[in-house]
Amino acid sequence: MAVSLRRKRESPRGRYTPNLWPVWIVAPLALIAAGVLGWVIYHYAYDHFAQAAADQKPPKPVNINDVLKATVTALTLIGAVLAGLYAYRKQLLAEGDAHRADASQLAERYTTAAEQLGHDQAAVRLAGVYALARLADDWTEQRQVCIDVLCAYLRMPYEPNPTAPSHKEGEREVRQTIIRVIRDHLRQPDDPISWCQHSFDFTGATFDGGDFRESHFRAEVDFSGAAFTGGTVSFVSAMFSDGTVHFDNAAFSDGTVDFRRATFSGGTVHFRHAAFSGGTVTFGHAAFNGGTVDFGRATFSDGTVNFGGATFSGGTVDFDLATFSGSTVGFGNATFSGSTVTFDNATISAGTIHFSSATISAGTVDFSSATISGGTIHFGRVTISGGTVHFADAMFSAGTVHFGGAAFSGGTVHFADAAFSGSTVDFGHAAFSGGTVHFSHATFGGSTVNFGDATISAGTVHFGGAAFSGGTVHFERATLVGGTVTFDDAAFSGTVFEWGPLPVPAGA
Repeated sequence: MAVSLRRKRESPRGRYTPNLWPVWIVAPLALIAAGVLGWVIYHYAYDHFAQAAADQKPPKPVNINDVLKATVTALTLIGAVLAGLYAYRKQLLAEGDAHRADASQLAERYTTAAEQLGHDQAAVRLAGVYALARLADDWTEQRQVCIDVLCAYLRMPYEPNPTAPSHKEGEREVRQTIIRVIRDHLRQPDDPISWCQHSFDFTGATFDGGDFRESHFRAEVDFSGAAFTGGTVSFVSAMFSDGTVHFDNAAFSDGTVDFRRATFSGGTVHFRHAAFSGGTVTFGHAAFNGGTVDFGRATFSDGTVNFGGATFSGGTVDFDLATFSGSTVGFGNATFSGSTVTFDNATISAGTIHFSSATISAGTVDFSSATISGGTIHFGRVTISGGTVHFADAMFSAGTVHFGGAAFSGGTVHFADAAFSGSTVDFGHAAFSGGTVHFSHATFGGSTVNFGDATISAGTVHFGGAAFSGGTVHFERATLVGGTVTFDDAAFSGTVFEWGPLPVPAGA
């Protein structure tokens, strides 16, 4: 492993030494200067005392002893100042020499540690890891350089399979040690040797495990293009209060990336263009009160992304333009008192996105303009007392949107201008004590809309301006004891209505 560190050039003598005159020249000159200075001070003091004596009534003669005392006092004070300046200059020169000696020693330690990292024996490489970490603690000016070397080691080619020809014995232990060393320096952000304000570059690295739990991230951390092939990379209870963490274009084919109980109060975590073909990314019981988690344009063909039990009081989770051909994305038992979770323009052809038993009292869950040709979007047993769930302008050609057993006491669910050419929207056994469900101007060319066994005691279910050209609208065994179900200006052609106790709208 080739590493280098630029060092400032020093003179052959190690430091600058001023030219000094011989003592036999300096000593007489100093005596002459002192004599001249004493003569000047004496005459200045004599004039001062003479003026003071003349001003008295009656005038008094000048006291020569007072003049001499003042002269000696002034000379003593000047000498003390000069002695202090000389001592200060000597101290600066000594400190400069010590600093240069320390820098030279630190540079030698760096060279030794770097050589150890490139050694064939894993035990020697481990010693190099610890040596470089201690050097980073001692050498503030070059701390980022030491961190960069540790990160560069993780970016080097790595074969985790122990049966592969290119596998290096003991390499996994060396890499896990580097990650632990980094984690230990990210746990105390106010510590003088904390690395929280420094950047970390893991681009293209291969991870089969790693422990960053309880770390504080306040600068840029880059996992772009990294490959997660197994094991667990843990960010459990980590704090994201600033900075940016990049997983852009990362590949998740196995293993787990674990953000359980992490706190997001600022900053951004990017998964843009990431590929999920296996494994799990979990944000279980994480707290989102600010910042952004961005899955824009990511592809989900297998595996799981889990936000179960998470709390959303601010910030954004963004799946805009993501593609779901498999996988499960879960928000089960999550609490939304703010924040936005958006699937704008996402394409869902398979897999499951579920909010089962979630509580939505504020904020937005947004599937606007999404294309749903398969899979399931599940809001079963969700409690909506505020906020908005948006499917406006979405296109449904297959699949299911499920609100079975949901409780609506407020808030709004929007299917306005959505197009249904297949699929099912299910509100079976839902309870409406408030809130609004909008199907305004939606088009139904097939599909089933089911309110069977629902209870509507308040609020509104609105089909105003909707166009029905096929499929089934099902209110069988629904109970309407309050609230409103409206079909104003709706158009009906070839649709089967199962009304139960509800009145049949005109034209159906």
